[in-house]
Amino acid sequence: MRKILPLLLPFAILLIYPLYSQKILERVLVINVEVPVRVYDGNKFVDNLTIKDFEVYEDGKPQKIEAVYLVKRNNIKRSEEKQKFFPKTSRNFFLLFEITEYSPKLGEAISYFIKNVLVPEDNLIIVTPMKTYKLKNQILRVKSKEEVANQLKGLLKRDITLGNFEYKNLVKDLEGLAISLSAAISSDESNRNLLISQMGGSTFSEYQEMPVGEQLMRYENILRKLEKLRYIDQQKLLDIAEYLKKKEGQKYVFLFYQREFIPQIEPRILNQYSSMFQDRPDILQALSHLFDFYRRDITFNIDTVKQAYADSSVSIHFLFITKPSKNIYGVRFQEQSEDIFNAFKEIANATGGYIESSSNALSSFKHALEASENYYILYYFPKNYRKDGKFKKIEVKVKHKGYRVIHRFGYFAN
Repeated sequence: MRKILPLLLPFAILLIYPLYSQKILERVLVINVEVPVRVYDGNKFVDNLTIKDFEVYEDGKPQKIEAVYLVKRNNIKRSEEKQKFFPKTSRNFFLLFEITEYSPKLGEAISYFIKNVLVPEDNLIIVTPMKTYKLKNQILRVKSKEEVANQLKGLLKRDITLGNFEYKNLVKDLEGLAISLSAAISSDESNRNLLISQMGGSTFSEYQEMPVGEQLMRYENILRKLEKLRYIDQQKLLDIAEYLKKKEGQKYVFLFYQREFIPQIEPRILNQYSSMFQDRPDILQALSHLFDFYRRDITFNIDTVKQAYADSSVSIHFLFITKPSKNIYGVRFQEQSEDIFNAFKEIANATGGYIESSSNALSSFKHALEASENYYILYYFPKNYRKDGKFKKIEVKVKHKGYRVIHRFGYFAN
């Protein structure tokens, strides 16, 4: 968190000497920069560091550290101050679920958090595929943690099921079309029968009644719909960062994102169709579009979003929930979340957050919670600060060379 503390001059003087007063304001403008820092020796948090152990650089230039506080959960355990600061250690938790399939481990993760981490003083917001829920602070005073956990699990399970109904149906339709197109071109009777059995006879007949061109066009249209469903709007990401920036206290975002697979027509099948329909420009065009859809590009500027979330002084913990792909003859289940994974991994790193890829949501959540519970808060006054709106890069070092240091990437001087 940054607090701008300008020394204001009387309005009359500003009117008489606008240029002179501007220079005075530039000289006396004072801000402090707050940097939450986590230091590890291997996987163990190092809790015995002093102000002399830290070094802070802004855009490569050394800065004078004015105070260091050791915080555990929401309590200041130790402080060293050259100047007095008042760190806000209240906790704001944001649980975001980009999940297509509810699992028991996800429910266990919610139960663990409510029963072992959340206290009445904490703020909690949960975002599901359907709604956003804000837990009232006093609810833990009137309901048992068991009741609260069960209620949240029920809401999450319902919202994941309903919120992904359209997505799942589209993926199922893609799967059926991929099987149908593979079966139609297969010269091996046994392979063809295997494909039909995988889809179901009646469903197979429904697709086979369509001409090849119509199947390919339908496949392409479904891919377009899926792209719209998973489109990430950069402005919305920036708006969320701005909202989080205004929240006081420590801010922890835990993003649960489930690995995606999209059923694709195997390239060899597409190439065979290209050879067969050289005289059909419509089919060749549809095939060309499919190859384009298989190449994934991120839909927002990663650097812009990274800087916005680093500036908001929030820790984003990215929990990538893996799952095995299906195995269906003639269909290629292609990983479709690599673009999202790489983007949010960078954003989490830029905010000093935790990243884990695992099939066990409970285990990943525990590790991320443990990482967020212990940290230092460093304060410094930037040398020659200018309110120029530029992004200032922060680097924190510890004199012990073997330690791993994690912190936010920087802030905007505005």
